[in-house]
Amino acid sequence: MTAASIAAAARPSRARLFILALMTLATMLNYLDRAVIGVAAPSMSKELGLSAVVLGLVFSSFSWTYAAAQIPGGLVLDRLGTRLTYALSLGVWSLVTLLHAFAANLGMLLAFRFGLGVAEAPCYPCNSRILATWFPQSERARATSVYSVGQYFGLAFMTPLLFWIVAHWGWRALFLVVGGVGIAFGWGWYLLYRDPAQSRAINDGERALIAAGGGVDARPAATAFSWANVGRLLSKRQILGASIGQFASNSTLVFFITWFPTYLATERHMDWIKSGVFAVLPYIAASVGVLIGGAVSDWLIRRTGSANIGRKLPVVAGLLLTSTILLANYVDDNRLVILVMSIAFFGQGICNLGWTLISDVAPKEMIGLTGGVFNLCANLAGIVTPIVIGFVVAATGSFYGALAYIGAVALLGAGSYIFIVGDVHRVEL
Repeated sequence: MTAASIAAAARPSRARLFILALMTLATMLNYLDRAVIGVAAPSMSKELGLSAVVLGLVFSSFSWTYAAAQIPGGLVLDRLGTRLTYALSLGVWSLVTLLHAFAANLGMLLAFRFGLGVAEAPCYPCNSRILATWFPQSERARATSVYSVGQYFGLAFMTPLLFWIVAHWGWRALFLVVGGVGIAFGWGWYLLYRDPAQSRAINDGERALIAAGGGVDARPAATAFSWANVGRLLSKRQILGASIGQFASNSTLVFFITWFPTYLATERHMDWIKSGVFAVLPYIAASVGVLIGGAVSDWLIRRTGSANIGRKLPVVAGLLLTSTILLANYVDDNRLVILVMSIAFFGQGICNLGWTLISDVAPKEMIGLTGGVFNLCANLAGIVTPIVIGFVVAATGSFYGALAYIGAVALLGAGSYIFIVGDVHRVEL
């Protein structure tokens, strides 16, 4: 073997970048499938006769089963592994999305939302497992920012297209198109994804790089489930504090996924299609926030050597920016409203680092379960927020109290990161 070939063999490959691309596309589809109903809502609610309160319940219903299935989803991940779990999740949630097109009444719509929540539950625990197994700690925040930007990219750049589909073919066509694309991608995931130990694209240099950076075994010894283990996880301040912070962050995200199009149409009298890029600026701002948050987090860790500074400081700053959403109540110019919303959603984008922190602190033998517990707590926001907003709008005829609620919850999340999370290190049980 020549010196050049030896050097090439020792140079780490970059197979993890392809894995990151797959994860980004999967995350984009994940959020697109759950957000389609927000685009369909104005015309769908008229056809099915849904009031603001009932529409809030419909928006919330996805998260009832999504949150409830987080722990079972984490257990399935710990037993079946990332490749099969993610492929099944993708395929089933996309099929259920497609079935939304055939909803003829409230009962059918709720049943499909419940099914979507169950099917999507393993997605983010899978993402957390992939981060911990494919990336060294020094790259995890940037990797999180890249795959997380997929959710905002889909919302920002696909939403105008989705509204165009509604205008030309009706709201039912949305679910047929998005669901069909997801089913095809589920097959693609199963064919293309491999864990590091099974991948043919990775070399020994890249495996060593990942291991030296704290990468964990993709299939550690399984730990039997018990509610006592759930309690042990939540007794750790790192996991509890981050979960509260993610609940706060998700409250803003849920607003933009569900009620934001209705807010623009009813409170601000803005037509989404005619407004064009102007209306999607908050989603673009969130995409930028995700990327900046990841880059800044990893840069802070390299400069300071402190995971506490690198992981916690950007999230606190993001939550404080998110709390400014309540300022939209005090401006009349729609351009200023979009500016306020963009700043708030930019801050929320930064908060996706919560998933990086969880991948850093989760016990090695319970990564799937930890991701499930974390996402369960975080997605309680998906249950609470749409219902709160629906009742506030129905009772007051305005979004004033709804935006105040979102801002207050963001401040609660910032306090959780400051006072509860504590030292960022991998928890030992």
